Amino acid sequence: MIYRNAEVFIEGKFKICDFEVLDGKIAAIGNPYLPEHEDEIDLDGHFVIPGLVDVHTHGSMNADFSDGDYEGLKSMAAYLAKSGVTSFAPAGMTLPYETLAAAFATGKKLHDECPEGCARLMGIHMEGPFFSEKKKGAQNGAYLRDPDFEAFQKLYDGCGGLVRIVDVAPELPGAAEFAREAAKITTVSIAHTDATYEEAVAVLDAGASHLTHLYNAMPPIHHRKPGVIGAGSEREGVVAELICDGYHVHPSSIRMAFKLFPDRICLISDSLRCCGMPEGKYELGGQDVFLKGGVARLEDGTIAGSASNVYTCMLNAIAYGIAKETAVAAATITPAREIGADDYIGSIAEGKYADFIICDEELKPEKIFLGGEEI
Repeated sequence: MIYRNAEVFIEGKFKICDFEVLDGKIAAIGNPYLPEHEDEIDLDGHFVIPGLVDVHTHGSMNADFSDGDYEGLKSMAAYLAKSGVTSFAPAGMTLPYETLAAAFATGKKLHDECPEGCARLMGIHMEGPFFSEKKKGAQNGAYLRDPDFEAFQKLYDGCGGLVRIVDVAPELPGAAEFAREAAKITTVSIAHTDATYEEAVAVLDAGASHLTHLYNAMPPIHHRKPGVIGAGSEREGVVAELICDGYHVHPSSIRMAFKLFPDRICLISDSLRCCGMPEGKYELGGQDVFLKGGVARLEDGTIAGSASNVYTCMLNAIAYGIAKETAVAAATITPAREIGADDYIGSIAEGKYADFIICDEELKPEKIFLGGEEI
C-alpha cells in the first residue's frame, strides 16, 4: 500500500512525501513522490508521525508490569497501542529480586509472542532497587538495596538481555563500579538520588548516560550545588527523561529542560495501573495509591507516577511551547535509541516496522497503524 500526499515526520522534519508499506514494514519513501500503484491512499495533507515509544511505564488498565501477570501485561500493551504508543519498555519497581525475575520473564514472553493489536515490548526498564532512602519517592523502602552487579546480571540473563535501562543512585556504595560494568551491556540511568554534583560525575564518567524522570526524586538545581541535573546537562551524551503529564513538572521547567538537554529529552509517562481508569484506590509496589483530580498520590500525599500515556504527554509538551518536531522526536526516536531499538522503531524509514499514526494538524491521532495494520 502506498500512502500519498502526507506531511511525514522524517529525519526530524515534516515534509510532503509518499511512503509505501509492504509486509509490515516501510518499503520505500518518495522524494517526494512514488510511482503510481494500484493500491494507494491519498492522505490529503494529513500529518504522519512514527508510533510513539515509552521507555518508562509501570502500568495501565488496572495492570502493573511488576504483577508478573501475562494477561495484565497484554491489556497494558493493547491500551498503549490504541493510544498511539506502539512500542514500550515497561518499568519494574523496588521489589524483591524474585518478584522482578517473574515480571521480567512475563515481559520476555510478551516480547517473543508479540500478540496482534498490542504495542511491541522492546525492552525492560529496571527502576529499582538500587535507590536512596532519602529520595525513594513512591518506591517501597523495605526493598531498597545497594548496587549489586551479580544480582542485576542474573536478572538480565534471566530475561534474555531484555533489560535495556537499569537505574542507580550515585551516592550508594559501589555505584560507580556498578555503572562501569552494567554500561557494557545496557543503558545505565541515574535515579531516585540525593547525589552531589561530584557523585553524579563519578557515575557518569563510569558509563551512565541517562537520567530517570528529570527533576523528580533528585535534588533541584542550585547555583552552588548543580547536582545531578547540572552534571547531566553539560554532557552531550546524557539523555534525560521528562514526565509531561501536567502535574509532575511545571510548564516553565519543561521548557527549561528542553534547553538544558537540547535534542536529549526523552518523554515518558511513568504511568501507573490507574492510567486509563476512573478515580479511586489502586496499588503500587505494595503501597496504596489514590487517584484524584488526575493525580496519583500515596496516602501521605507523595506524588507517585502518572495517570497519563506518553501521547498525552507529547501533546502537553507542544501546548507548553515545545516545537512539534522537537516533541515528536522526544517521544519516538530518542527513546528508541535509549533502549537500542532504533534500527526497528522510532522513525519512518525504509526497513523499519510500519508503526505510524495519521494525525490532524495539531497531531491529535486519527488512525493508528501497527505493522502496517490499522488498530
